[in-house]
Amino acid sequence: MEREQYIPLFETKEAKAWLFYRLFSVTVFLAVCFIWVYRITNLPKNGEDGRWVWIGLLAAELWFGLYWLITQALRWNPVFRSTFKDRLSWRYQDELPGVDIFVCTANFKIEPPIMVVNTVLSVLAYDYSPEKLSVYLSDDGGSDLTFYALLEGSEFARHWIPYCKKFKVEPRSPAAYFADSKSCMDLSHRIEASVAIKKLYEEMKERIESATKLGRIPEEQRSKHEGFSQWDSYSSRLDHDTILQILIDGKDPNAKDIDGCGLPTLVYLAREKRPQHPHHFKAGAMNALIRVSSKISNGPIILNLDCDMYSNNSLAVHDALCFFLDEEKSHEVAFAQYPQHFENITKNDVYSNSLRVVFNVEFHGLDGFGGPTYGGTGCFQRRDVLCGRKFTKDSKFEWKEDDDHKRLRSILELEQETKSLASCTYEQNTQWGKEMGLRYGCLLEDVITGLSIHCRGWKSVYINPERKAFTGLAPTTLSQTLVQHKRWAEGAFQILFSNYSPLSYARGKISFGLQLGYCYYCFWCPSSIPVLCYCIFPSLYLLKGISLFPQISSPWFLPFAYVISTRYIYSLAEFLWSGGTILGWWCEQRMWLYKRTSSFFFGFIDTILKMLGFTESTFVVTAKFTDEDVLKRYEKEMMEFGDSSPMFAILATLAMLNLFCFIGVVNKVIMNGDVFSLYKTMPLQTLLCIALVLINLPLYQGLFLRNDNGKLPSSLAFKSFVVALLASSSFTLLY
Repeated sequence: MEREQYIPLFETKEAKAWLFYRLFSVTVFLAVCFIWVYRITNLPKNGEDGRWVWIGLLAAELWFGLYWLITQALRWNPVFRSTFKDRLSWRYQDELPGVDIFVCTANFKIEPPIMVVNTVLSVLAYDYSPEKLSVYLSDDGGSDLTFYALLEGSEFARHWIPYCKKFKVEPRSPAAYFADSKSCMDLSHRIEASVAIKKLYEEMKERIESATKLGRIPEEQRSKHEGFSQWDSYSSRLDHDTILQILIDGKDPNAKDIDGCGLPTLVYLAREKRPQHPHHFKAGAMNALIRVSSKISNGPIILNLDCDMYSNNSLAVHDALCFFLDEEKSHEVAFAQYPQHFENITKNDVYSNSLRVVFNVEFHGLDGFGGPTYGGTGCFQRRDVLCGRKFTKDSKFEWKEDDDHKRLRSILELEQETKSLASCTYEQNTQWGKEMGLRYGCLLEDVITGLSIHCRGWKSVYINPERKAFTGLAPTTLSQTLVQHKRWAEGAFQILFSNYSPLSYARGKISFGLQLGYCYYCFWCPSSIPVLCYCIFPSLYLLKGISLFPQISSPWFLPFAYVISTRYIYSLAEFLWSGGTILGWWCEQRMWLYKRTSSFFFGFIDTILKMLGFTESTFVVTAKFTDEDVLKRYEKEMMEFGDSSPMFAILATLAMLNLFCFIGVVNKVIMNGDVFSLYKTMPLQTLLCIALVLINLPLYQGLFLRNDNGKLPSSLAFKSFVVALLASSSFTLLY
């Protein structure tokens, strides 16, 4: 098409008021510099009380200030993108590229097969040409129950896909659709069809859940499909042959839905696993899918999803393609990342799992410097880039198909020829995991994969449409949330010491702003140490009556007051702008503290131990189902504790320590009868101690006031009480 006829498929807009924010940031940094000056110029002399803790606070404030500078990369140059799907359809009509969708599951016990099937059905029903759509399920658990669920889903798809397209159903996950009775019964002409399709779904769901509950497939069902014979040599989820089944062949003219229209390709894969061979967790599963799909469908665009992240927008694929098919600006785009969205978030998001600010602010900021990080789910990618292609100015996206040779082979022959690509020895002496596919060697394989792509000259884009593209399930307990964030923080910290460290590997290869963006995540774990310092020592020295901050009458009080007030006012405004509530912001502050004093701290310790050779990395899968009583408490926004996790032990001990310090100070004030002296001499320490007590109110309830199963165990409450009491008493007596 000639240049004068060029019409863009997407547009990019800069954020408004960016100049005002930059000026505001400069004033905050100047105030931070004054705080550093205060700490250095007022350092107590040798032998004076508080000298060493003063030095510790100086180190903590140096870290906070420098880390705050890094966070500015996420807000300095945000951009917002929008697409023109109508132009895409007009320009390319039926000549759109093939799309391969990878859905990954790892353990049927914590990722229920019925949930997995709903995710698969939601993308099978995409509003896209079925002959160009292929869906692959990677079952790293190698479970015949998951295979059975997918087999049932493939039959139900013959009814579900035409129903969705006929009535323009949204969302296209049957479970999510039928859970909203209003959406499926809002029009009288569809009531009869809705009742019929819901009946079919409930019957399928009953069969799948019954088999899952029994832990086996009924013999009658096993005998109906020869695919179950591949489990005859199955030993365990970590020791089995490759299991590959093409359940629907989109190229088979007989693969039709009930309306006679073609169906997308559907493939089940459980790659070979042996105890003596590393399997590289999700990265290994993804790489096996890349190779296997290259022989079956070879779609030039790949979408990967977690098994709980169903499609919430049937046109999301068209939005993504606008970034790959634009004739002037798409040549440099390697992947398009959607945000994660969760359907089970409560009004005030008690565990701060929605990541509002991350997806509504920070990812837009990264996009302004060359693109967001690869998030591991909800990401459309070019296959050639994933396979190692380097960026050049003529890196045009080609999707001309040439796969007629595959039609000459039977499904059985294709399956047998392709199985070897998923063997546990295939990658030996190859570049897979190094220069091809997802990278190995880190818990956050998605982050280092995205970084390596950016370092090869490619860019990524962030798509955040009003209707969310994908919806999943967030953790519903505090333990699940903290464990998940520990894995993320630990993985990011490991990157800092790996061959993919953004400090060295990315230097000179990506923009400085994007380099800082990657460093922001890598420094999560170290930030736990200064936060712990601030949670412990100011309150203890308040109890002792030793001031660590300027008095309210001192000019040095002003920079502290300015930084604290502007930090929290801006944080609240940003959170409210992102769609949150005031109480939700307070929960966000609590979880900010809890993650840094538990998840990030344990991630820091575990990384150090791993580097010293004492431990090995493990990949923890977050449970995707919840006990009914736990769910009821979650819906009431009651924090769920319930076990004696080491993370809860440190949180409870810190909470009790600050409570004892607060009670001790109140007792001294009452005894002395002079409230205003404390306000005048140690206002910031007093404010910090009060804030730490208030923010821990749900934890105190879990320790002392609750009787349900979600409370903290009595043994943990006793231990934290004793440790905190001994620490505060000993400090008062010794210093």
